Amino acid sequence: MPDGFSTERGYRTLAPQEVRSSDREFAYEVLTGLSERPRRLPSRYFYDDEGSRLFSKIMGCADYYPTACEREILEAHRGDIADAVAAESLHVVDLGAGDGSKTFILLEHLKRRSVDFRYVPIDISGGALTSLAARCKERLPQMEVEGIAAEYTDGLEHLAQAHGDRRNLVLFLGSNIGNFNRARSRAFLRRMWTALNPGDLLLIGFDLKKDIEVLLRAYNDREGITARFNLNLLSRINRELGGHFNPDNFRHFGTYDVFSGAMESYLVSLEQQNVAIDAMQLAFDFEPWEPIHTEYSYKYLRSDVTALARDTGFAIEAEFLDEKKWFLDSLWRVQKVR
Repeated sequence: MPDGFSTERGYRTLAPQEVRSSDREFAYEVLTGLSERPRRLPSRYFYDDEGSRLFSKIMGCADYYPTACEREILEAHRGDIADAVAAESLHVVDLGAGDGSKTFILLEHLKRRSVDFRYVPIDISGGALTSLAARCKERLPQMEVEGIAAEYTDGLEHLAQAHGDRRNLVLFLGSNIGNFNRARSRAFLRRMWTALNPGDLLLIGFDLKKDIEVLLRAYNDREGITARFNLNLLSRINRELGGHFNPDNFRHFGTYDVFSGAMESYLVSLEQQNVAIDAMQLAFDFEPWEPIHTEYSYKYLRSDVTALARDTGFAIEAEFLDEKKWFLDSLWRVQKVR
């Protein structure tokens, strides 16, 4: 195992100089976002330990279709994916694995095929990695695991420098790419392309455009778990930055923008309120019904996916759809001049 890897925790944390995320950066992002008009908070801060736990529950909601659609795809096409990588030693790099339930479909199949691979989940949440490591030990005790607690591209860059001897199969499932707008999605994928080697593969999930009522139900589930997930962002500010938000004074609101093609999430202030944040020695005034934007979730046409791969240096090797054609997993290969 690499230096710093803890078998007890199930992951390693990159040294401070290797990790760009920090309490200081979180405080800066909160200060910047709450000082803007309209106000915003970055969705990447949803995923502390509690946020990761809540998102795992969202994936089990009846209204939240992407998980079931993608699980169907992986069950049906795991053999095709394994055929693309079976001849080489691999890192199976999992960006934001969550509870790993979908990933295990592929990992277990690779094990049955006797593919030589090491599983490398990368997540900003150490708690999520610890839980995932325990599940790996239970379900695939002989599988080699190297978890990395870091931002996605920081972890990939570290992996490329430390372990360039294996081909990478990067999993970016669950339509996480939809959290970026069109420009930022290209920038993110281009940075990923830079960190990877020629011939590396990326299996990436896209939530496709569909009936708007289906989308609205998915992001406003009847159980209220998505609302709790969104409101946890305020609780995280309270925990980590000494905030004084009362989550009961805000409500979750999810809506669809037909022009941008994105589901959007907001936290809406229910009353006039003044909220102090101790770490900044500042307080923020909120008007009744004033929104804080927290998330975009962009939906795609298949033509959008083709253009995105082409524009960021990837070639599409294969595309896999669920029966309803609501979701797409696309297998891309890194193209570079050696």
